[in-house]
Amino acid sequence: MAGISFSEKDLLCPQCTEIYYLPVLLKCGHNICRVCLQKFWEWKGCRECPVCRAVSVPGRPPINLALKIAADHHQVQKTIRNQDFCGLHNEKLKIFCHNDQEPICLVCQTSKQHRVHECCPVEEAADQKKKEISEMLESLRKNLRKLNKTKVDWEETNNYIQSQAHQSEEAIKESFEKLRLFLQEEENSRLKVLKEEKEIKTQVMGEKLENIKDQIKSLSSTISDIEAYLRAKDLPFLQDYKQMKKRAKCIVREPECIRDILITSAKHLGLLGFGIWKKMANIVTCVPFTLDPNTAQSNLTFSKELTSVQYSRKQILPDNPERCTSRVCVLGATGFTSGKHSWTVEVGQGKDWYIGVAQESIKRKSTVFLNPTEGFWVIGLCNGDSIWAQTSPRIKLVLKQKPEKIKVQLDYDKGKVIFINAADLTTMHTFKNRFTERVFPYFSPGLNEDGKNSTPLTICPLTVTVDVE
Repeated sequence: MAGISFSEKDLLCPQCTEIYYLPVLLKCGHNICRVCLQKFWEWKGCRECPVCRAVSVPGRPPINLALKIAADHHQVQKTIRNQDFCGLHNEKLKIFCHNDQEPICLVCQTSKQHRVHECCPVEEAADQKKKEISEMLESLRKNLRKLNKTKVDWEETNNYIQSQAHQSEEAIKESFEKLRLFLQEEENSRLKVLKEEKEIKTQVMGEKLENIKDQIKSLSSTISDIEAYLRAKDLPFLQDYKQMKKRAKCIVREPECIRDILITSAKHLGLLGFGIWKKMANIVTCVPFTLDPNTAQSNLTFSKELTSVQYSRKQILPDNPERCTSRVCVLGATGFTSGKHSWTVEVGQGKDWYIGVAQESIKRKSTVFLNPTEGFWVIGLCNGDSIWAQTSPRIKLVLKQKPEKIKVQLDYDKGKVIFINAADLTTMHTFKNRFTERVFPYFSPGLNEDGKNSTPLTICPLTVTVDVE
């Protein structure tokens, strides 16, 4: 079959006079395109041969494989020959027009259309354009690396969500175990909310991951195609140059910054007992707010109900946008935009700590000074010796005794933050400022001392009464 040769005339279908496409062999020995034969039979209403009118046997005529291979080969060779020559002048394409970004022949170069255009030999143009596409390819590779890194980060975040949900679930179960007989229904309700949030946020992360995987797959495919184009010969390369350049200029979206994707532990764990306060008032404690572990630096650990924080061993945590990494601190889970608020912090015998308020827009990933200019209104104890108001410059506070409990009073509307020694109710310091955005309670416990955990900072509970006004 491979030794059979055909002239170009032998490759023409007698019905459509074009090069055979899927030629079939009739019983009479004539060949015809399968589509042409089908149309002829439908028009004629019988199974005659279009050439000799002989009636064909029932069934589908077989494809003439040798003739099909010869016809396909002829079409390929014809296409290759046509690609090398100008369609207008039938001259070989030796020049590249930079203005129109396409190969042309010498006659085209002297024509009115290209006479004033910038042109050069195809070899020189191919070398130049390959360098141009290579630079664009490197940019695409850089974007691919960024997407891959983001994918890894998101996978770690997704895994952390599972761990965070598991820890929250265990804490919820332990708290409810103490109240089991009376609070079974409440426990099931809380777990359902947690489960729904977990499912929603897991689904969101799953969709985000699938989306970025699709982006990576698409970009990888584009890069592979471009790399293959760059290995092509000069002329085919330049003929596909426009399309290749268009693909290389594809817009690669920056990985989005996913906010508020972590499990809202403060919602599930904070004030867990207070939700059933009316029924269990004698054993319930309540604080003005809880701490938000999603904002905490990785060395901080918390009590089960998120009312106490202290310095401990480093944990592996997602670097989510809300997290403070430049300082060992954590924010409260509740922010304020108006009104009066107060809370008392037990600082104990700690040697280093900072407490107060911070505005929502503080720089959480880069080093800043603890002063109002940077969005902080705090006081702090340094080296177990002196307490300073973190103004600019800072002010040393003169006190009769070092406090163990400090009351923080925030008057948002009047722009005041007042620090009071809870033992004798003396005012330690007052900040005066005008707040323009949401502010959050700020806590920074001392570092680890001699291998031992630092003294925790604890939000003191409020007095709970059954009646609410």
